[in-house]
Amino acid sequence: MDAKGGSPLSGGPKRQPFSRGHLGKLDAAAAARVAAAGGDIALIIDRDGVIRDLALSNDDLADAGVGAWLDQRWSDTVTVESRHKVDELLRDAVRYGRTKWREVNQLTPALNSLMVRYVAVDAGREGHVIAIGRDDRPTATMQQRLIEAQQTMERDYSRLRDAEFRYRLLFQMSAEAVIIVDATARKIVEVNPAATHIAGKSGPRLVGESFARMFDPASQEDAAALLAVAQSTNRTGCAQMHLSIQGRAFLVSASLFREGRAMLCLVRLSPSDSGASVEADGSARLQEVLARIPDAFLVTDSALTIVMANTLFLDMVRIPTLEQALGRSLGQFLGRAGLERNVLIDNLRANGSVRNFSTSLRNQFDEPEDVEISAVSVPDGSETYFGFTIRGVRRRPADLGLGGKEVNRSVDQLTELVGRVKLKELVRESTDLVERLCIEAALELTKNNRASAAGLLGLSRQSLYSKLHRFGLGNLADGDGQGLP
Repeated sequence: MDAKGGSPLSGGPKRQPFSRGHLGKLDAAAAARVAAAGGDIALIIDRDGVIRDLALSNDDLADAGVGAWLDQRWSDTVTVESRHKVDELLRDAVRYGRTKWREVNQLTPALNSLMVRYVAVDAGREGHVIAIGRDDRPTATMQQRLIEAQQTMERDYSRLRDAEFRYRLLFQMSAEAVIIVDATARKIVEVNPAATHIAGKSGPRLVGESFARMFDPASQEDAAALLAVAQSTNRTGCAQMHLSIQGRAFLVSASLFREGRAMLCLVRLSPSDSGASVEADGSARLQEVLARIPDAFLVTDSALTIVMANTLFLDMVRIPTLEQALGRSLGQFLGRAGLERNVLIDNLRANGSVRNFSTSLRNQFDEPEDVEISAVSVPDGSETYFGFTIRGVRRRPADLGLGGKEVNRSVDQLTELVGRVKLKELVRESTDLVERLCIEAALELTKNNRASAAGLLGLSRQSLYSKLHRFGLGNLADGDGQGLP
């Protein structure tokens, strides 16, 4: 503020009012039109903050019922968080003559909230203030679209990153030798560990070399011709060639694909002689690793029939031998209810992978254990297989509340089933889930005293015991040591 009590807006070009008096005395209608022309709405407010008159130039605002603001305090027509803004606009208008633009959320009979940007001007008559407002809903809509576009980009980026991770994992763990070759330069771009093993060289040394130099002189022309056929006909070519170092024979196939503007060939090398033992040894080592990992691991077909499992999974479901587990359905062990299992499998089929899905695993004696499941869908020709890793988790007291992440995730998963599952089934399954979580929370809070838990839930002891039995939450004789009355 300058020495003359200037406006807080000073610092830019100085404003120059009319000084020659050509306007004469404007009547009320002309003054209203001038004020409203500066925005969509103009309010005349007295020194007590009461709206004494208003003018509109926006039909949408008229339809919203803003006329109901007349003879009300301006601060009573806005939301709670905007009241201090209104007070500051009125105070600064009287003190400085004009204010900066401020966003105010107005309340109307037709709309819950209406965003308006106001500037207030001292009317110079008995302390009246003119507030000129512009409807800011188009700006808010544009901001919302920008936020939604940004969130969509972030989700797309996350999906691309996950897809790249799965590609890298499959590429690195594949027992089959795979090489990516630049179709134009005929040079190796990328190799997986199986290819470096059979070539007898490290991966970095192979990258950048000519693809044909991997093979002995008699096969180098065939290697170049194989890439040319794949590039020109866009069909998968196949030929038998010998490596330059070990001299072993391989069936080599190449297929063309595009990545950005580059043309690449996916080359696969399959042993055609005793070299097949390399793949067998790799498969044996992989099975040995899976048998020793600290998490339960199993593979099922598309019908959830178990085709492979490690010993930790057998321990979790209390099955003595692998032979007794093979051929059984994972569905009989998985999930608190049928809906929860459907959510897991539907997301797995739709997205190709599921990570850290909270559920329970029941052993063959129907004893539940809380677990987290990560799963991936792997197509194999006309068949599709599912791989599951299962990790036991301890439930924390915070996880038992209805506002926890598990319930939020369950709500999201339930909404994804709309249109695929009947509403009656959705309601029944979600009710069972909430009921079970509430009972578990009550038991946790009362240190498993079932009489106290029944009182906490507002249930009779008979009703609580009936629900415990229905949800498989323990023996009726355990807990508080009291039987049914």
